[in-house]
Amino acid sequence: MIVFQEGVPHDEAQILTLYQEVGWTLYTRKPEKLLAGLPRSDVLAAYDQERLVGLIRAVTDGETILYIQDLLVLPNYQRQNIGRTLLEKMIAAFPDVRQKILLTDDQIQSMSFYEACGFQQVGKTGGVAYGFSS
Repeated sequence: MIVFQEGVPHDEAQILTLYQEVGWTLYTRKPEKLLAGLPRSDVLAAYDQERLVGLIRAVTDGETILYIQDLLVLPNYQRQNIGRTLLEKMIAAFPDVRQKILLTDDQIQSMSFYEACGFQQVGKTGGVAYGFSS
């Protein structure tokens, strides 16, 4: 049975394994940055017994914006509604926040998932998104 728990997981090795197994190696190249950023974020984790199998991380002011930074589920646990549940629980924790934002890659699987969860591409909502490149 999957259990959801608020807060940063205590086992740093499991955190790094999760990021590594989903292919997010930019995070694992500098693990100290990832591990320093997590406590400054709102985090909800999914566990199968003691094993970390999923995690969502958001940055928010609690009033006007909720930015979903990371949503990860171990490959063997995907397609079991863990990612959807993590996303729904994070959004539900901030019911009065108007702007709920996330960025994702342009892979059809990712886009389809987020659209099925109620997100729309920014251009379809009358907005424009920009990225800064130094």
